Amino acid sequence: MAETGCKHFQAYVKEQSLDTFRVIDAYFSACVNKDAREKKALSCCCFECGSYGLQVYACLHCIYFGCRGAHIATHLRAKKHAIALELSHGTLYCNSCRDFIYDSRCREIATVNRRLEAKDISKSLSWQPWIPTPKETNLLLANPRRRHVRANETIGLRGLINLGSTCFMNCIVQALIHTPLLSDYFLSERHECNAKSSLKCLVCEVSRLFQEFYSGSRSPLSLHRLLHLIWNHAKHLAGYEQQDAHEFFIATLDVLHRHCIKAKTECESANKQNNATSSGGGSGSAGSGGGASGGSSSQHANNNANLYNNCPTQCNCIIDQIFTGMLQSDVVCQACKGVSTTIDPFWDISLDLGETAHGGATPKTLIDCLERYTRAEHLGESGKIKCSTCKSYQESTKQFSLRTLPSVASFHLKRFEHSTLIDKKISTFISFPVEFDMTPFMSEKNNAYGDFRYSLYAVVNHVGTIDTGHYIAYVRHHKDTWVKCDDHIITTATLKQVLDSEGYLLFYHKNILEYE
Repeated sequence: MAETGCKHFQAYVKEQSLDTFRVIDAYFSACVNKDAREKKALSCCCFECGSYGLQVYACLHCIYFGCRGAHIATHLRAKKHAIALELSHGTLYCNSCRDFIYDSRCREIATVNRRLEAKDISKSLSWQPWIPTPKETNLLLANPRRRHVRANETIGLRGLINLGSTCFMNCIVQALIHTPLLSDYFLSERHECNAKSSLKCLVCEVSRLFQEFYSGSRSPLSLHRLLHLIWNHAKHLAGYEQQDAHEFFIATLDVLHRHCIKAKTECESANKQNNATSSGGGSGSAGSGGGASGGSSSQHANNNANLYNNCPTQCNCIIDQIFTGMLQSDVVCQACKGVSTTIDPFWDISLDLGETAHGGATPKTLIDCLERYTRAEHLGESGKIKCSTCKSYQESTKQFSLRTLPSVASFHLKRFEHSTLIDKKISTFISFPVEFDMTPFMSEKNNAYGDFRYSLYAVVNHVGTIDTGHYIAYVRHHKDTWVKCDDHIITTATLKQVLDSEGYLLFYHKNILEYE
């Protein structure tokens, strides 16, 4: 893409100049003053449906606002207009090219407008596009060769050797490798670590694995170093027996989380030392402590509730940026209707598959499971709580809802039941969608602002019995390409095979990410 956009945008500028862009960006995207903010609040909605949604576009050829999708596309096609401005981030869109475009002149205008906006409301500059540093520019110029990734390209696919009942680990690694935001982070080499501790750092090992997966080699990989690090930092997983894939997933996130904290601490310590003695140091990502999930749901809840024990504010490490959401719990006193609300972080959501204590139909779909999970539950006579308003123990109801959603939503279908009498596996088929909207399960669903649709990108399955089972994974390699990962064997799979599978862990990524 040239710095002057596409040929359609060049023709538009030649005919109409950049004046329209300058005004629309200043008043409806950046909002440079109070008058602009008032105009946007009154006028900036879809002319078709009246939506004030996250992504509203302005046609630069005429006076028309339309929301993302059919409305703006229909207008541009019907009027034979090519150029529109996406107002959330001020990006240009060419309907003829069916793509976003870049123009350096418009970017300069937008930068000025955003500085005026920041100055007017006394805030810091928000989202800014990536611009290569001189060092990065020199590296790009010095290495002109590029690997062209075609639709049928196998780069990024590697089988994993089973080291003796380690299929649980292989499946989780395949899911993590194919997590879009995580691969972006590690393939851009964002993690830096102190050289002395890098051999003991799980984040460094995961970074190395990403490089191995995308090296172009097709031979299977051995995860012995990763397994050794997990054993050292999550003692309850040490040993050669089969482990639970969900427990390994949570433990891996926990160790990555803690090592991000350690990297930040070492970075800050080195920087202080550097300031004092002019010696060098490393840098890393911020993090906070997490808890590994055990077999019981109560232990899992407690571990998720303790994600931030090491940090008084919300963690900003890459694990939390991707996987952490906020779960809201509302307890309502049945006597005075007073509400007690608590909000806790979570890395995943564990969903029951069996019958409830109060009866009711067993769930048949992922949506059924989520509806049951977020349904108000009467705690009964034995579950009375002390109401702060009534000053006495009262019966109450408890209801979960999702306060904030993570970039990646992972769902654990609780197929294994453990009791003093018997351990069993629930093999009930639970259907799950390729894409669905999480808005109905949010705490403020009526006032939710944004696009909360999620798309499936990985599924971990448990095949067999609770004692002699085996884990396999399905991962989305390209947009419409799925593969089955069975340890060292990688084969193509159809979407029907994926959706017909039993499903134990389901991984969804958010379709649209908003900048904060």
